[in-house]
Amino acid sequence: MRAIFGVAALALGLAACGAPTPAGPTAEEIAKNSTDLVAYLDAEYEEELLRSPQEMTSQGRKERYGELDDRSEKALDEELAWRKESVADMKAKFKPDALSEDARLSYDIWEMELGNAEKRNEFRRHRYIFGRNGAHTGLVNFIINQHRVDEKSDAEAYISRVAAIAPTLDTLIARAKLAAADGIRMPGFSYDMTTDEVKRVTTGWPFTRAGVAGESALFADGKAKFTKLLDDKKITPPEATALELQLTDVMTTKMKPAYDRLSAWVAEDKKNASPTPQGAGSLPNGEAYYNAMLSLMTTTDMTADQIHQLGLSEVARIQGEMEKVKDEAGFKGTLQAFFAFMRTDKQFYLPNTDAGAQQYVDMATKHIEEMKLALPKYFGRLPKADLIVKRVEPYREEPGGAQHYQSGTPDGSRPGIYYAHLSDMNAMPTYMLEDIAYHEGLPGHHMQISIQQELEAETGPNKLPKFRTQYGYTAYSEGWGLYAEALSREMGFLKDPYSHYGQLSGEIWRAIRLVVDTGIHSKGWTEEQAVKYFTENSSIAEGAIASEVRRYITTAGQATAYKIGMIRLQQMRDKARTELGDKFSYPAFHDQILGGGALPMPVLEKKIDRWIAAQKKA
Repeated sequence: MRAIFGVAALALGLAACGAPTPAGPTAEEIAKNSTDLVAYLDAEYEEELLRSPQEMTSQGRKERYGELDDRSEKALDEELAWRKESVADMKAKFKPDALSEDARLSYDIWEMELGNAEKRNEFRRHRYIFGRNGAHTGLVNFIINQHRVDEKSDAEAYISRVAAIAPTLDTLIARAKLAAADGIRMPGFSYDMTTDEVKRVTTGWPFTRAGVAGESALFADGKAKFTKLLDDKKITPPEATALELQLTDVMTTKMKPAYDRLSAWVAEDKKNASPTPQGAGSLPNGEAYYNAMLSLMTTTDMTADQIHQLGLSEVARIQGEMEKVKDEAGFKGTLQAFFAFMRTDKQFYLPNTDAGAQQYVDMATKHIEEMKLALPKYFGRLPKADLIVKRVEPYREEPGGAQHYQSGTPDGSRPGIYYAHLSDMNAMPTYMLEDIAYHEGLPGHHMQISIQQELEAETGPNKLPKFRTQYGYTAYSEGWGLYAEALSREMGFLKDPYSHYGQLSGEIWRAIRLVVDTGIHSKGWTEEQAVKYFTENSSIAEGAIASEVRRYITTAGQATAYKIGMIRLQQMRDKARTELGDKFSYPAFHDQILGGGALPMPVLEKKIDRWIAAQKKA
């Protein structure tokens, strides 16, 4: 401290004597420092990436191709220690005031990510390990959908990964036991869901006799990939047979026993779970956990009470819009009666069969193909990667489950996938089909995530560090998806009264989430209260409502990000349109939103403010 004080005193003395103030960095120095920072952050991100064989596969790389991620608490501690060291090193090597504006943004985000990692690490036992989208289905889904088999060595890596499922599950069971010892358990219905999903993963050959239940999804995938190698003459028939036998062996001797251990623990521990679902507030240190989740998910400092009140006001506003659509559709009756009509009238539902499910996929694909033709008028950047619509695989399909998007690879070798849960077509009304296609596909998630990943290939002084082409923020990505729904109507789609109602239904769905999520986790709402509020204020199918509410119970805070992100994006758009007037351009505005990678909302707002100011001067 004495040395620092002495330097400060000397500086003050020089200033008093009239010594000249040191000049700031030159433009050349700023350019060099900024280029050096990008190189530094790229090297750091590469080090981070090498820790995750699964993330490398997701990005189309094949290093550590036969491995799965280390999910242990020890690995989490090491990851956090590495990030602390990385941020400290960055601060020692680079001064923020000697960087370009965009480089400073990267500097700030890298530092901010340390704070986010510390929050996640503090509450790592609060997030239910074997709940919705847990590793017991996620690992199988990853191997099926992301592990490409182009050569014999890839097939061998495939088998190694299947074998690695066993130790990975054992590691996660140990973590779930630690959480349970802390008094943190998922609700009883999640135990039942996990048991059912394990049965689905482990049904079919080679787990059960040939001909009894067909082939399991994982075995069928591996067999098909090995057959493709054989057809391409990259392996011989004896090699194909040997690979299939090896896969059978690891699935029966390693994978199945691990799933049996998981089933046994789930069955044993369920008696300790609360039979009545409760929110995060009932967990040890639950209020702090929920506040941390709200911060991480919304990237704002909004409180639970503020989010709850925003939800109530948005629900009231959107219902006013729905009244207008009801009248336009010629419906005579109250809005509640209209909700019941939209929820139950058979004209809005496809047959509850595989043929009906395929019809849903075909209709969604058609809407996306039509949207592609309209994109250039509203967007400068367009995604290069292709997009396909696909039904969720049977082993993880959930009646009424929320549809979702899985990104392709940065190089476009694997397309993005819009997944639809179609095991219960009575939960999938056609009046929402078009709107959801725009949210999950174009101009929604596929547009945003593909463009973000493709920024990696850019060069020049404004090149982004790679981590900004890969990191994500829920408020940004899901806010964009919901923003894209409303934008689609402005683009000339969703004009039919029922389709317009579908868009409003999607929006009120997300507004209801603000009310229900905070109700469950901050205000002590029961599952029944949440379902009642949801049902009374929307026409969402009852099966979907039941699934949605249970999703909110098990993933605290995530549901609040959508509407908050959408509102912030619309506010930025409206501000730019007001201040720029005739100078406002949708393609230019959207390039600013999408062209810098995913950003926390406050950071994006400042970026857009600077862009507006620059446009005014131009």
